[in-house]
Amino acid sequence: MSSPLTGLGVMNPVLAAPMAGGPSTPEFVIEAGRAGSLGFVAAGYKDIDTLSEHVGAVRASGVAFGVNLFAPNPVPIAEDAYRTYSRLLQPEADVYGMNLSEIGLREDDDHWDEKIALLLADPVPVVSFTFGIPSAAVIAAFKKTGTVTVQTVTSTTEAHQAADAGVDMLAVQASAAGGHSGTLTPGTIPPVIPLDDLIRQITTTVSIPVIGAGGIGTADGVAAAIRAGAAAVSVGTVLLRADESGASAAHKTAIADPAFDVTIVTRAFTGRPARALRNAFTDRYTEIAPTGYPAVHYLTSPIRKAATLAGDAQRIHLWAGTGYREATPEPVARILTRLASTL
Repeated sequence: MSSPLTGLGVMNPVLAAPMAGGPSTPEFVIEAGRAGSLGFVAAGYKDIDTLSEHVGAVRASGVAFGVNLFAPNPVPIAEDAYRTYSRLLQPEADVYGMNLSEIGLREDDDHWDEKIALLLADPVPVVSFTFGIPSAAVIAAFKKTGTVTVQTVTSTTEAHQAADAGVDMLAVQASAAGGHSGTLTPGTIPPVIPLDDLIRQITTTVSIPVIGAGGIGTADGVAAAIRAGAAAVSVGTVLLRADESGASAAHKTAIADPAFDVTIVTRAFTGRPARALRNAFTDRYTEIAPTGYPAVHYLTSPIRKAATLAGDAQRIHLWAGTGYREATPEPVARILTRLASTL
């Protein structure tokens, strides 16, 4: 099925999803491109210098690639709710000798304006947006440079909003996806809708091409999404254990550990809905975690970093989609090629 990606030389329609916070290294993105696929530099949480460095490294390889941005869609949290959650989390911080009361409530837009300016001044083949829909003016500016624009959506309502804003493609994300939901209304957990059904719902009412994402871990899953009407699919969790993945050793180990036997959607780590492997942290805090992003993300970040260094998988955000059992320790290119083998 043709799409704006075809013109970029993307021959393998199984794309490597952007995974912020470490997994999507420049090498990861480059190897996806060398497989005829498309990888994304995950700009989320990166400062402008690091983003520029990573984009430059991938650009120098000569492969097609994209950059994924967290579009501003803040979820403010009241100071009292923030402090209450901070006190509840203090026992986790005590394990690593930290005092969470010293972490002030922090709200920001992930350097949005700086990142937009960087990518407009030195355009990349594809830019995708998650969490929010940019203004029509921003999207038009990217399209003027020749950059293909992609918007993550989780419902038909969001798909129509994105189409009206002028994007070229939609990344249709089902609830089975690992990591943060791209929902535009993070105060509500997105309903459980199978990816194939969600693709059909959206493609029957919106005419722009879609990329299916969420829970795909096998060649059969890829083929089913394409049959449902997707022009391409995007996979992330199945690549977490790949050779080029920058996921932590503890995260990679947990993905393969039979003791971690279910995924759940939780706000406990960041204040936004995200699917992760169930662990002690999710058991203790999922029901009481407030909505509030990025403030909750910054509050729990020191705990998560210390736990990662200690190999303590019970206090780490083990992002994972429902297809996590299919993740294997082999090169990114081999995984993407295998997933496309029945097309």
